[in-house]
Amino acid sequence: MFRRQQQARTVRRPASSAQRPQPQLKSPREIQIMREAGRIVARVHAVLREAIRPGVSTWELDQLAAETMSKYNAASCFLGYRGFPAHICTSINEELVHGIPSKDRILKAGDIISIDVGVRYRGFIGDSAWTYAVGEISPEARALMRVTEESLYQGIAQAHPGRRVVDISRAVQRHVEAHGFHVVREYTGHGVGRQMHEAPQVLNYESQDPDGQIVLQPGLVIAIEPMVQIGTWQTRTLKDNWTVISKDHSLTAHFEHTVAITNNGPEILTLP
Repeated sequence: MFRRQQQARTVRRPASSAQRPQPQLKSPREIQIMREAGRIVARVHAVLREAIRPGVSTWELDQLAAETMSKYNAASCFLGYRGFPAHICTSINEELVHGIPSKDRILKAGDIISIDVGVRYRGFIGDSAWTYAVGEISPEARALMRVTEESLYQGIAQAHPGRRVVDISRAVQRHVEAHGFHVVREYTGHGVGRQMHEAPQVLNYESQDPDGQIVLQPGLVIAIEPMVQIGTWQTRTLKDNWTVISKDHSLTAHFEHTVAITNNGPEILTLP
């Protein structure tokens, strides 16, 4: 997830489905390239996971990510996007998404950090975010991370041909709210392919959004990405015009995979 879009609850769609952006189905050859892009994303995450520890700056993580992408002939699709100044997003504790890496942001024990990685490889995008613990963390933080990751897989389990986008949204919301946490409304999952953000919009909660009624078909590739907060679903953006935080400064978590819809069900493209 990487955007400064309108809040999902206020997105205005044309009345006619023919006027709305339509999902772009990918060919088997294109999905194979996206599978390769996804593996590179997973390799970047693996490198970063090993580097996360107290005393490390988010700038150092950004440089490691850039080096790993280059090693596999991929490039960040975040760097320069609408002016974003880094290769990855690093969001700590109450920061939900779009955190900017900095030499001044030093990880400390007890933090949790969401890292969003997006690469462009042979013209296609791979996109995945994960939340990591820095040393020993609180039981509350660990529960938040566990439930958010579980909700991701609850959503993925619905990504079968013939089902609808809203089935994914409903599964995520029900799991999160059953555990007393809050699903963010303003930011959403999305289609992905040659562009970082394609149709359909994949909300993490059930709504009347027209994209929710889109039927999942083989060849559709989407980024499913629950964004969850402890105290509220509401967010605000800091003065850097990028970093999004929970409105009440409670802890946040973000997990994301790029998923292809196939005749055999969902295939996660951003696994190692």
